[in-house]
Amino acid sequence: MFDKLVGELTLPHILTSLLILAAFAGIAWLFRIFLLRVVRRLTQQTSTGLDDAIFSALGKPIVAIVVLTGVYLAGLVMPLEPIPRLYFSRGLALILSLLSIYAGVALLNAIIRWYVHEVLAERKEAGLSSRLLQFCRAVIIMVALLAGVLTVLQFAGIRPALLTGWISEHGWRITFIILLTMGVIIAIGEFAPRLVVSTLSRRAGEPEEEVSKRGATLSRVLVGTGQVAVLFLTIFMVLSELKLDVTPILAGVGIAGLAIGFGAQSLVKDLVAGLFIILENQYRVGDMVRIADVLGLVEDINLRRTVLRDLDGAVHTVPNGEIRVASNLTKEYARVNLNISVAYDTDLERAMAVINRVGKELANDPKWAPAILTPPHALYVDNLGDSGVEIKIMGNTRPTRQWDVTGELRLRLKKAFDEEGIEIPWPHTKVYFGNSSDSGQQGPTAR
Repeated sequence: MFDKLVGELTLPHILTSLLILAAFAGIAWLFRIFLLRVVRRLTQQTSTGLDDAIFSALGKPIVAIVVLTGVYLAGLVMPLEPIPRLYFSRGLALILSLLSIYAGVALLNAIIRWYVHEVLAERKEAGLSSRLLQFCRAVIIMVALLAGVLTVLQFAGIRPALLTGWISEHGWRITFIILLTMGVIIAIGEFAPRLVVSTLSRRAGEPEEEVSKRGATLSRVLVGTGQVAVLFLTIFMVLSELKLDVTPILAGVGIAGLAIGFGAQSLVKDLVAGLFIILENQYRVGDMVRIADVLGLVEDINLRRTVLRDLDGAVHTVPNGEIRVASNLTKEYARVNLNISVAYDTDLERAMAVINRVGKELANDPKWAPAILTPPHALYVDNLGDSGVEIKIMGNTRPTRQWDVTGELRLRLKKAFDEEGIEIPWPHTKVYFGNSSDSGQQGPTAR
């Protein structure tokens, strides 16, 4: 039996085969131990983790390919009979084919995982990119399993003509459409925000922070809308490739759209209101606004609703159609608007000079200077109150920084007034006991 498989086997054949196997095993070990360490050191010096993900995915397949190459060369040295040599070669070719499929799946999976966990997570990307890529990972695994089964059947001499014929005629087209859709959706998510920011940056006189806010808001809406449109177009293209008539589907969608439109007028109202909010640039992601009696930071906005987070951390979802008045507290700049009281016997000009001095010192402080556009200063006497004279203080700040600046200004004014002997009054009442004939009787008593 052994003679039918192997011809005249000599000691040099065995030694040569063992030396080849040992040599390639050593090469694989060196690659695994030393080369990967060097590559990882090099990849640690780069700012992206893509190269590390690629080498981690391809490390084991490359080692296996090196070892199988050694096995193949060692088999060539052995004096095998024609038929065993044929099966040996075909078996190694089958293993290499399956290993290549595995390497391709591992590489694509590593790239998708890196893109989702590093690029999209860091940017907090909105849209379909993340969910579509997770779906594509599952599709890639299914396609790889199908390719593996077909490869095994091919090497076994079994040719499922019906399946392979359909794949050769329609499968590659559907695969191309899906891959093209993935590329377009990812490209929309990558380049649309940059294009929006670049276009807005050309507008003169608009601060960089405002451009960034508006760019983020427009990008969320444009990316989501564009990706959904591309996805629906792809679905109809795939259905058409499957020889399904899409005309009844389009007609049904149109009728359903009309029915939903009549029954969901509030939704249409929300969409129209959201469109005008975005086009008119009423507020953006990152602005502090008051809408529908809710004061909060805009965390997300699309055509249907606005998401706010108030100062307590509660999240409010406001339909755009319910917004009658939108008050943007942080558009382009914000303002310190503060009234401070001093006692009636205070020299008002001196008090206002102290206020102006404190405002300038605050604006010149390196810690607070980036947040202040114009130093807080005393404008005028705003009110003669029950307990003291109220002085109006105003100054412009960067958006969302007015509350921090106002709090620091109050702290510094209290310290400055204490040093200058300026009284900040508290509520008090004067009590009169009426006229008294007794000259020793005290007149009005204050408390």
